[in-house]
Amino acid sequence: MRTKILASVIAAALALSVGAAQAGENLRIGVEGAYPPFSWKEADGTLKGFDIEVALALCEKMGRECELVEQDWDGIIPALLAKKYDAIVASMSITEERKKRVDFSSKYYNTPAKFVAAKDADFDDTPGGLDGKVVGLQRGTIHQCYMEKMFPGVELKLYGTQEEVFLDLGAERIDAQISDSVQALEGFLSTDAGKDYAFLGGDQFDLECHGEGAGIAVRKGEDELRSAFNQAIKDIRADGTYAEINAKYFDFDIFGGETN
Repeated sequence: MRTKILASVIAAALALSVGAAQAGENLRIGVEGAYPPFSWKEADGTLKGFDIEVALALCEKMGRECELVEQDWDGIIPALLAKKYDAIVASMSITEERKKRVDFSSKYYNTPAKFVAAKDADFDDTPGGLDGKVVGLQRGTIHQCYMEKMFPGVELKLYGTQEEVFLDLGAERIDAQISDSVQALEGFLSTDAGKDYAFLGGDQFDLECHGEGAGIAVRKGEDELRSAFNQAIKDIRADGTYAEINAKYFDFDIFGGETN
């Protein structure tokens, strides 16, 4: 009897030590690093931005060390599935199409999409207004889905990064672009390169394409990790950490309505 009891105690202790080890392991986070102000890379290679700070704050709440892994957007989901990292924190919108491949946490922000064009543009943000125009956007994003669905006759020019879109817009190689409105404002319109440009029309939204806001992607079936992220998002919202990060980059609450 004593032998059985001792064996049980040892087994329980081992289980606790394994659990503690897993909790303390580095959490590898896939990030893009080319989507300011959400993520960008400094000259010395340091990753900065809203997504980066949110990722680090969530890891801290979860009692884990963050290891940031830079990845081009085109391959960001395949790299997660290949176990290059454990989760994606890269302004990835929660859509039904993506849910077929990965699971998501609850949202950690939600902002609308908008077009940007020259201030003196002589066209509007309707399918008819954009007829014959060239609209640039980052490929593999919700904006590609939206344009192909809602503006099927408009010529699209696809880019690997959002920075490339803005460069071509500023060089007048495209007539307009579509992206997240906050990213367009902070990453282009508020810069010297964007001084002759403005938003074209209002918010653009389609639930199927734009989804429920930006969430953290994990591999399917990793429910414990997804739940841990959900709790950590609640925690940083409740203790003021989220508000502090938010205020560094934006003058409004980027989280969006609670029902979004």
